[in-house]
Amino acid sequence: MSWWDSYRAVYGAELRAAAREYVDHGWPLVPGPGAEVMLATGDALDVVEVPADLGRQVCRTLREAGEVVPVAATPEGTWWFPMTPRHALPAELSLHADVVLHTDGIGVVAPPTERPDGWVQWRVAPGRIGYRVPEAALVVDAICDAVRRRGAEQAGLAAEPSRDSADTARR
Repeated sequence: MSWWDSYRAVYGAELRAAAREYVDHGWPLVPGPGAEVMLATGDALDVVEVPADLGRQVCRTLREAGEVVPVAATPEGTWWFPMTPRHALPAELSLHADVVLHTDGIGVVAPPTERPDGWVQWRVAPGRIGYRVPEAALVVDAICDAVRRRGAEQAGLAAEPSRDSADTARR
């Protein structure tokens, strides 16, 4: 057996084991187009996806509140959070194209799926908290907080160059 064939055999076994574990814990799957694990949204869970920098801030906010929730990272530079289903995003978040709610049967690529640029992987594995799906309000509130903090930081950064320019002009 060539290296590539043995890699594919192990990877296939890993995907099957992950899929079985998700289903055993009530996280439904949908068929994917290839060798990937796709979580089904809408019944047992929904998924909200954000850019990685925002995801880190969401995790910081949750950690400060003493909460631990599952978090997955994609090689495309996004992080996603499973949450209880049927919770719409508030208007505050609907203004941000980089905050995406996956619901209504949409499949979300789950770990340990390989993508062209890398792997979808857990930052915080669901097994760490017994596959409990966090309340949507908890996750959404943390995302709103992170969006507000990002906005405040960007406003502060935008103000900084003008002060520096004024200082330089005085010299």
